[in-house]
Amino acid sequence: MNTDLSRLSPAARRAAIALAWLVGGCLLLAFTPLSSRSSALGWTPAFWLVFAPMSVLLALRPTLPLRLLATALRR
Repeated sequence: MNTDLSRLSPAARRAAIALAWLVGGCLLLAFTPLSSRSSALGWTPAFWLVFAPMSVLLALRPTLPLRLLATALRR
């Protein structure tokens, strides 16, 4: 699998960055004592680590979640 980002279109590059941001945010929320909601910040950590990149991905690639789900189910 070739991962050369220079060959991707700008929209595909943005989608790849948003996907990396989403995976990193999910891992950060899962493996650190960072709370998804705090009384001082509200839902800010969960929003910026999960929901913001997810909304960017859905705006750029609306069919991506369905393709990822189909790939996961095939295995």
